[in-house]
Amino acid sequence: MSTGKVTLDGQLVEINGAKNILELARRVGIQLPTFCYHSELSIYGACRLCVVEVEKMGVVASCSTPPSDGMVIHTNTERIRRLRRMIIELLLANHDRECPTCGKSTSCKLQTLAKQFGISKVRFGKRDVKLPLDESGTSIIKDPNKCILCGDCVRMCKEIQGIGVWDFAHRGSQTQVTTAFGKDLTEVNCVNCGQCVAVCPTGALIVKPEVNEAWAAIHDPNKTVVVQIAPAVRVALGEEFGLGASEKLTGQIVAALKKMGVDRVFDTLFTADMTTIEESMEFLDRLENGGKLPLFTSCCPGWIKYCEQTHSDLLENLSSCRSPQQMFGSLVKKHYAKKIGKDAKDLVCISIMPCTAKKFEAKRPEFKTDGNADVDIVLTTVELAQMIREAGIIFEELEPVGFDNPLGMGSGSALIFGASGGVMESVVRFVAGYVGGEEVGRVDFLPVRGAEGIKETELEVEGNVLKLAVVNGLANAEKLIQKVKNGEAFYHAVEVMCCPTGCVGGGGQPDKNDTAARIQRIKETYRLDAINQVHKPQDNIYVNKILDEWFGGPATSGTHEDLHTQYTPRRRISGKPIDVNNIEKGDATVNVSVCVGTGCYLRGSYDIMNRFAELIKELGLEGHVQLRGTFCLEKCDQGVSIKVEDDIISGVTIDNAEQVFKTNVAIRVDLPVNK
Repeated sequence: MSTGKVTLDGQLVEINGAKNILELARRVGIQLPTFCYHSELSIYGACRLCVVEVEKMGVVASCSTPPSDGMVIHTNTERIRRLRRMIIELLLANHDRECPTCGKSTSCKLQTLAKQFGISKVRFGKRDVKLPLDESGTSIIKDPNKCILCGDCVRMCKEIQGIGVWDFAHRGSQTQVTTAFGKDLTEVNCVNCGQCVAVCPTGALIVKPEVNEAWAAIHDPNKTVVVQIAPAVRVALGEEFGLGASEKLTGQIVAALKKMGVDRVFDTLFTADMTTIEESMEFLDRLENGGKLPLFTSCCPGWIKYCEQTHSDLLENLSSCRSPQQMFGSLVKKHYAKKIGKDAKDLVCISIMPCTAKKFEAKRPEFKTDGNADVDIVLTTVELAQMIREAGIIFEELEPVGFDNPLGMGSGSALIFGASGGVMESVVRFVAGYVGGEEVGRVDFLPVRGAEGIKETELEVEGNVLKLAVVNGLANAEKLIQKVKNGEAFYHAVEVMCCPTGCVGGGGQPDKNDTAARIQRIKETYRLDAINQVHKPQDNIYVNKILDEWFGGPATSGTHEDLHTQYTPRRRISGKPIDVNNIEKGDATVNVSVCVGTGCYLRGSYDIMNRFAELIKELGLEGHVQLRGTFCLEKCDQGVSIKVEDDIISGVTIDNAEQVFKTNVAIRVDLPVNK
C-alpha cells in the first residue's frame, strides 16, 4: 500500500494507498479529463488526456503512473493545456462531426470536453473515408466513424463479460475497434447486453432505437397500445430529469404514458410475481422428483443467449419459465386481448426496459402468437425519456396516476427483480410462505443482496439445507459454472444476471451508469420494497385471480403452454442456431462433414451446412444422412471443403451447394427418390 506525501498543484497530499496520480487528484477535487480510464476496468493509458507534469519525470499519463513520496505534480500547466487541446482536435479531425443528429448528442464525452477546453474550430481536415455502419443487430448500432479508440468497450466485453466480441484490428491510422474478421454483430457471439454501449463515451456504439415504431403504434387509431414498465426503470428514469427515485415517480411515468396516448399501462411486477410462483414450483418439483440441478434462473436474455452459445449442456438446467417481459406479452396477446374483445394482431405490446438484450429477446421465434410477436416493441429507459421530451411533457410537474387493472399490481418481491439477488430472494419469500403457511410474515433474505459479483449462501427448508448462489456479470458466471463442472461446488439454485449489479445497471439505463449510480439504484429498489404493502408473490391477489381464472391455478398444463418455453444450442460463430440432424452415427447410411474452420467459415461454410440440413428434410433423408461440422479438411485455398464418407470435395459454395449435395450425398442413399 503506497504511503508518503506528494505536492499536487502546490498542495501537500497524503498518498494513503492511491493506485495512481489520477485517483489522488480526484480525491482532492481535481477532475482530470479522461476517455480510456474506467474505475471498473484495467488501466489502458491510451488517450493521454489525463497527462500531468511531474518534476524530474516530465509529462506522464496520470492513470498509469503511481504516486511516490516526495513527487511534485502539476496538473494544469500551459504545456499540459496545449497538449490536451491538441489531442481533442486530433480526435475531432478523425471523427464524424454530425453532432446534432448523433444518438449521443448532448451526452457525448468528446463534445463535452471540446466545449470544456474551448475548442471552437479544428485546424485539421475531416475524416477521409466513411466506414459502413453495422445496423444488423436487434439491440446495438455500431458507427466506426465516431470511434475514438479508447478501448472501453473492448475491456468491458473481455473483463466484465468474459466474451471478447470487440478488439483492435490493423495498425497505425488504419486501426479500428471491430469484431472478429469484421463480421456483423449478428454473426458473432454478442449477447446484446449493451455494456459496451454503457461505457462508450461517443456515439460509436448506441442502442438501436424503436421510438418511431412506438409513436406509429400510438397514433394508429386501429391499434390498442398496451405498455408494461419494468422494475429497474422506476429507480433510474428520474436521473434523466434531475429527479431522484420516489414513490411518486412511478405514478408520473404512468401519467406521462397516458398523456402520450397509450391505452393501457400495466406493471411488469405483475408477471414478475407470476414468474416467481412458476419458477418456485418448478424448483420444488425438481427437488422432490430428482430433476436437473442446479436450477438456473431464466429472466436475463443475455445470460440465456450466453448459455445457448457456450454451455448448451446446461440448457436442461435452465428454468423453463419465460422472463417477466415475455410472460406479460403472452398474457396480453393470448388472454387479455380476448378479454377486451380484440384480436391479438390489433393489440400492440410495448415494454419499457432497462435492458438492450430485451430487444433481442422480444424478436426470438419462441415468443410469437399466431406468427405475431408477443412483445412488439422494446424501449429502454433512455428512449422513454426521449419520448417524454418529444411530447413536450414537463415530467417533474406531472401528478401521479395509478396503473390499470388487472395487470397493474405487483409485490415487493417483484420490485427487487431489478437488483442482483432479487430473483433468488423472491423465490425464498415464496417458498417460505408456501411451506410455512399464511402466518409467515415479512421475509428479507439479506445474504443475496449487494453488488458483489458472486454471492453464495445456504438456506434450511424443512430440514433440508439448500445451497444457493447469485452471480452478476458473465465473467463471474463463467467462474461459477467452471466450479460446478469441475466438481468444486454444488448448488441447488443459481441466479444469473448478465449486467453488473443486475438490471439496474442495464445497457439501456441513463448514461451515468457507473458503480455509484448502480448502488444508489439498488438502495432505492429496496427502499421501495420496504414500503410496499404486498410482500410475497402469493400475497398478490390479482396474480392469484388471473392464475385461477385463466389457467386453473399455478403450475398447470395451461401455464406450461403459455408461460414457459425451451431453448436450443446456438453456434457462437454465427449467433444463429444450427439446424443439424441429431442421429447416431451407426444409423446413418451416408456421413457428411462440413469444414467450419476460420477459412471455410469466412467463405460461407455455415450457410452451406444449413442448406444441407434443409435438403435432408426436403428430400426425406432424415435418419439416413449424418451431418456434422469439422476442423479442418486442409484444402482451404480451394474454397469450402466437405467430406462425404472418405471423399473430400472442395470449392463448394452456397450457389452450388444443392447440386453438390444431390450428386455426392443424396445419390448414395438407397431410397426410391434417388432411383
